[in-house]
Amino acid sequence: MNEKSKVIVICGPTASGKTSLSIELAKTIGGQIVSADSMQIYKDMTIGTAKPTVDEMQGIKHYLIDCVLPSTRYSVADYKKDATIAIDQILSDGKIPIVVGGTGLYINSLIYGIEYDDIPVDLNYRAELEELVQKEGLDYLYEKAKEIDEQAIQKVSKNDQKRILRILEIYHATGKTKTQQEIESRKSGPQYDYLLFGIQMDREVLYDRINRRVDLMIQNGLIEEVKELCKKYKEYPTAMQGLGYKEMVEFLEGNCSKEEAIEKIKQESRRYAKRQMTWFRRYENITWLDGLGDLKSNIAIILEEYNKR
Repeated sequence: MNEKSKVIVICGPTASGKTSLSIELAKTIGGQIVSADSMQIYKDMTIGTAKPTVDEMQGIKHYLIDCVLPSTRYSVADYKKDATIAIDQILSDGKIPIVVGGTGLYINSLIYGIEYDDIPVDLNYRAELEELVQKEGLDYLYEKAKEIDEQAIQKVSKNDQKRILRILEIYHATGKTKTQQEIESRKSGPQYDYLLFGIQMDREVLYDRINRRVDLMIQNGLIEEVKELCKKYKEYPTAMQGLGYKEMVEFLEGNCSKEEAIEKIKQESRRYAKRQMTWFRRYENITWLDGLGDLKSNIAIILEEYNKR
């Protein structure tokens, strides 16, 4: 008999409908939601992260949304600790935990029981790397990271400066690759019985939804939101590297036109969605749901799998 508590996980690319499905599911089964989104954790970052509004939440309690200042460094290790506390709280309240998001590292930390060491940032080494980016270009550091940890770099975009630097920083701090650390840290397996569900849809349909979502973000005031963030916070070590934010900072600093920034957000969001699907397709024992299907039908599939376990 499986004695581990069951936790539902809904993953999928950006703009695939995770929010609406998870809220409807929570209403149906008496669930509460734990976000697995690396940008929605930040306060004051609402429009660009597509954070669900109070109305959209429909009274369903959400954890790990709007809980960290943009000026704070927040690691995967922090997420695993906080998400585990949230799941325990939901279970103790007699509710069903539903983990929802598109950040693969966050989901991995839970479903594989990975104990990420919370390696502090060496600010001097970080400055050296950033100087190299300026002098040699990001491609140079990408190749350096590839020499050190080819397996980890396969999962990283050549444009993803944050993750490229992190691969180098982990090796610099520990003498071990990120991949070595993950293998060594899979200790006793996951704490809960995770049931994985992924949302998929036709690529062209998804890309159209992403483009329309970006247009709506601009209409809803993304530029003003970024302006306020820049005024309010002197530092945002990770937060402003998020999609939509770094491009708008480029625009506000006069490095590109508004139209170029918007097009870059759309392009990078489409690329990110493609990487997300590549990531989630690696999961074994995942049940795929039709992102354009009826909500009730998808909920029925989830409940059938849930009751089997």
